[in-house]
Amino acid sequence: MHEWMGDNGHTPHIVIDVSLDGVTVPAEHIKDGKIILNISDSAAHNLKMTNSSISFRARFSGVPFDVWVPVAAVLGIYAKETGQGMIFSQGTGQPEPPEPGDDIDTARNGRSHLKLVR
Repeated sequence: MHEWMGDNGHTPHIVIDVSLDGVTVPAEHIKDGKIILNISDSAAHNLKMTNSSISFRARFSGVPFDVWVPVAAVLGIYAKETGQGMIFSQGTGQPEPPEPGDDIDTARNGRSHLKLVR
């Protein structure tokens, strides 16, 4: 999904559940136990995605930070421009991907146009 989004000129973002052990993200950017991270090539430097984790270096408010996220903490991936993507974990309180143009705070209030594919 990440590669496809980048190839099509979209900006991939991932939604992370920060309550899981091992998540290393800047605490000041966590909202409601979640964080949304831009993992585009221009934002996530030295991006490494494996079957067990995602890691990269990024700037948050101008300050460099080494991010490390276990794959189990990734709730979904979506393209910022369209809001289209995949939700990996469905359940009560799980975040919806934002609609195009929404910011992080307003994104949690809307319904997604994504469908669960089984």
